[in-house]
Amino acid sequence: MLSARNQFKGTVKSVKLGEVMAEVVVAVGDIEVVSVITRTSAEQMGLRPGDEVTAVIKSTEVILAKG
Repeated sequence: MLSARNQFKGTVKSVKLGEVMAEVVVAVGDIEVVSVITRTSAEQMGLRPGDEVTAVIKSTEVILAKG
């Protein structure tokens, strides 16, 4: 259980491994959430396109723009 309220179930669309970091794109409905995590974490989780994951967003502020 996590205290973060913003949890979104999605599907891994792509994983780009760098030397130290990994960019993971997750499809959540009609939107994409991009997460940058350590390469080690991505490898330990065995993240691959098509995997079902939960994107957890924990932030103290959300910025909105209109127009």
